Order: sequence, then structure tokens, then C-alpha cells
Amino acid sequence: MPVYVWEGKDAHGKVISGQIEASNIGMARFILRRQGIIPTKLSPKKKTLSEYLPFLQSVKERELVIFTRQLTAMIGAGVPVIRALDVLQAQQKNKYFKEVIQDIKTSVEAGSSLAEAFKKYPRIFDDLFVNMIAAGETGGVLEQTLDRVATYKEKAAALKKKLKGAMVYPAITLFVAIAVLTVILIYVIPSFQKIFVDFGGELPAPTQFVINLSKWFRGNYGYIFGSIFVLIAVIKILRKTEKGSYYLDNFLLKLPVFGNLLNKTAIARFARTLSTMLQSGVPILQSLEIVAKTSGNKVIEEWLFKVKEEVSKGATLATPMSTIKLFPPLVVQMTAVGEETGELENMLSKVADFFEEEVDAAVEALTSMLEPMMMVFLGGIIGGLVVALYLPIFKLGSVVGG
Repeated sequence: MPVYVWEGKDAHGKVISGQIEASNIGMARFILRRQGIIPTKLSPKKKTLSEYLPFLQSVKERELVIFTRQLTAMIGAGVPVIRALDVLQAQQKNKYFKEVIQDIKTSVEAGSSLAEAFKKYPRIFDDLFVNMIAAGETGGVLEQTLDRVATYKEKAAALKKKLKGAMVYPAITLFVAIAVLTVILIYVIPSFQKIFVDFGGELPAPTQFVINLSKWFRGNYGYIFGSIFVLIAVIKILRKTEKGSYYLDNFLLKLPVFGNLLNKTAIARFARTLSTMLQSGVPILQSLEIVAKTSGNKVIEEWLFKVKEEVSKGATLATPMSTIKLFPPLVVQMTAVGEETGELENMLSKVADFFEEEVDAAVEALTSMLEPMMMVFLGGIIGGLVVALYLPIFKLGSVVGG
């Protein structure tokens, strides 16, 4: 629906301004007059810079959590939703998020529910966020629901940070290794090669191999790095297709060490998300659908949709879970106990806590294991090149004499 910017006078003659959402300019003028405002200026809202440059349209996870926490506190203190949004919009530093909050406030003023207003911005407020807010508004427990959303977002961000932390060290080490090797092969080895030519004689096999490798690399490094960029581009293109994304995710889950870490992370995310949504009053079938869509892995998404299908036919949650290899017996048993005792939300929350601790332990173990391996890898390659280059110098007498 179009948004209009207005300026006018209220019943006391005070000049005020704002934005309003309406089907057309005549309806906007009618709504303002019904609110006791006499509009003096009324025009369609112009597009902002962020709308022309989509890459500027971003809201960090931390900013969303802070917004949710502040909105929770203000509603808990008895501040009306529109007034709370007005305050949050005024103090927001992110220009794009400021515009979004202003638009949400305009939509609520026009009669939309908070969930409907949030739904207009799926890149910021995902299905999980919107559905939980809708359930909170319907059940009259918006404050508690907002608090659960904020807590969930904080825990989800912490879990994502741990997973990224496990990948950072090997990625940095590999990047450094490639950079050092590139410098040695392009600049260092040719300098040594000139010295060896002046010496004359036959070079040791390792030295000759390194010189040949350097010569080949200097002649083909454009193709090598070009191939790497092409591979990255192909992976990104595959990620945008259903089949490609499925096969890549399946490959990641089957990796020897990282696969196990990804499995534990997926279980923790599944349990935490489902627990939070059920506590907020979202129906289980709707919750399972959202949990599947927000899993971040196409293989796991397919498995969870199978669980949802079986539950829709009348099966308990634990029954289809027991047939999926993602869930170990411990998770299935705790889910079954939760269903039998009517404490499914609490039991899933305990499962999430347990597997988040397991992710912590797995990340720590992985880092401890990778550190010496990467050091040996890096030291072995660099050390091997250095030794190969210095072999002729160690045998200088025989090389010169030859």
C-alpha cells in the first residue's frame, strides 16, 4: 500500500507531521481528517537512497535483538505500541532500520497488527519472528513473546558465532599458506634460480622440482586463481538451485569432522526453535514448517518436512524422528518423554541446552586438533621449499666442482 508524507494542524492548532499508509491520496486525507488533523501538505513518500541501493538495506542481528529487547521493556512498562515504536525509531542509528520502524509504525496506525507490519520486511523479520508475534498478539501475551523472540535470537546468534569460529582458524591458515607459497614461487625461487645457473652443474632433484614448479606456477598462476574464482562462482550458482543446494548440503553433512559438528548444530537449532515457538502458542504443524524452512540445510529441511507430514497424519513427534538419522536416540527419547508428560517445550529446551554445550565441546576439540595439523601442514610445505632451495648451497662444493 502506498505511503504518504503529511504535514498539518491538530485540534489545538499545533503543526505536526508524519507518514500514513492509504490506498490513495484521497483516502489518506480522509483518514487524517477522521483523526482530527487538517492536512496542509500531503504527497507520496519519495524513495530513499537505500531503496535504490539494495546492499544498504541491512539490519544486523544485534540491532534486531536490541530493538526487540527495548520494545519488550517498553510494552512491559505499559507504553502503547505506537508510542514505543516512535521512541525506538527516533533513537535508531541505522538509517535503513529507522525507515523500516517508521513504516511499521505507520502501518500499525493505519490498523494493521504488529505481526502484519513486520511481515512486510521478511529480510529483517523472518517467518519465525512474525508467527511468534502473531501468536503473542492473539493470546494477549505480546510482552512474553517478544522476550522469548529476543532470547531465541541471542542464542541462535551465539550458536552461529561458535560454528563460524570453528571455520575461521583453518580458513585463515589456508589463506596465509597460499599467500606465502605464491610469494615464494613467484619472487623468491626465481632469485635462487639465477644463483644456481651461475654455479653450473647438476642440481639436486628436490631443488630442480621446486624450480620447475615455480616456472609452471609463474606461467599459469592466472589460470589457477581464475579457476578458483570460477569454482566459487559455480558453488554460489549451485547454491541458488534446489538440487545444487541439496547436494552441497548433503556433502557438508558427510564430511568426517565438520559433518558431526553441523549435525549437532542442526539438532540444537531444531530443538531451540521448536521449543520457543511452542511456548509462544504457535501450532505444532506450523512450527515444524517454520523450523524446516529456517534449518539452513536443504537435506535437514527435507527430513523435517517428512516429520511434519507424519505428525499431520496423527503420529507423535517422536515416532517419525526415530526414523531420521539426524536425531540420535537420546533426542528421540527425550521428545517422547516430553510428549507423554505434556512438557514437550521444556524437554526440547533441555535438548537444545545439551547440544549447544556439545557444539561448544566439539568446536574446542576441533580447534585443538586443527591447530597442530595446520601448523604441520604449513611448516611442512614452507620448510620443504626452503630446504630444497638450500640443498645446492649445502652441497656447494660438489655443485661448483661439477
